Amino acid sequence: MKELDQLLLNFNFNKSYSKDDFFVSTCNFFAFSLIDSWPKWEKNIVNICGERYSGKTHLSKIFFDRSTSKIFDSQKFDFEKIENLRFYEKIILDNFDNNIDEKSIFSLINFVDQSNKYLLINSIKPINEINFKIEDLLSRLKNCLVAKIEKPDDNIIRVLISKSLSDRQVTIDKKLIEYATKRITRSYGKIFEFIYKIDEMSLKKKKSIDLKTIKYALEV
Repeated sequence: MKELDQLLLNFNFNKSYSKDDFFVSTCNFFAFSLIDSWPKWEKNIVNICGERYSGKTHLSKIFFDRSTSKIFDSQKFDFEKIENLRFYEKIILDNFDNNIDEKSIFSLINFVDQSNKYLLINSIKPINEINFKIEDLLSRLKNCLVAKIEKPDDNIIRVLISKSLSDRQVTIDKKLIEYATKRITRSYGKIFEFIYKIDEMSLKKKKSIDLKTIKYALEV
C-alpha cells in the first residue's frame, strides 16, 4: 500500500469532497444514508468501515461540514490533552484500529454520551470485531451502529474510471471502460492504481488508450 500511496501522491489526486460528488451505489448506500440522515440516528455513535480508498474520508467530510465538528487521528488521540471539546456537536475519529489509547477512547465515549454529542468512527475493520483490553470499551463499541462499505461494484468502478480520467482530459472509449470494469480486481486500491497507470501511459508515454494499453494496465 505504501507504493500506491506514493503513486496517488505523485498523481496529484485533487478530489472534491462535496455531497454531490459522492457516487452512491449498492456497495456504499447504507453508509451514505446514515451520514445523510444525521441527526436522525438511532444511536449517537456510528462506525463507517471499509478498505482504504473506499470513500470513508469523503463521507467524513460531508458529515464534518454539516455543523460544528472536530476531527482527530485515532492513533494520536489523547482525551486529557483535548480542550474545548464541549463546543463541538460532532466528533470524528479517523484511522481507528486496535493501536489506540483505549482509556482515552473510553473517556471520549463517556463524554459523548453524557454531553449528547455524536461520534463518527472510521476504520478498515468493523470496530465491534476488534479485540480491546478494556472490557467496558469492548462492550460499548459493540453497541454502536456499524455501516460497512462493501467491495466496489460495477457501477462504482465505471464511475471512478470514467470521471477520474475525464477530469484529467484522458479520452477513453466506453467499451474499454466496460472491458476494464469486468476484469479489474474488486479493490479500491487496485482501481486507483489502474487509473494512475492509464494516465501515466497516456500523458507521459504519449500512448493512446487502446485495448492493449488497458490489458497492460490491468496486469501491472
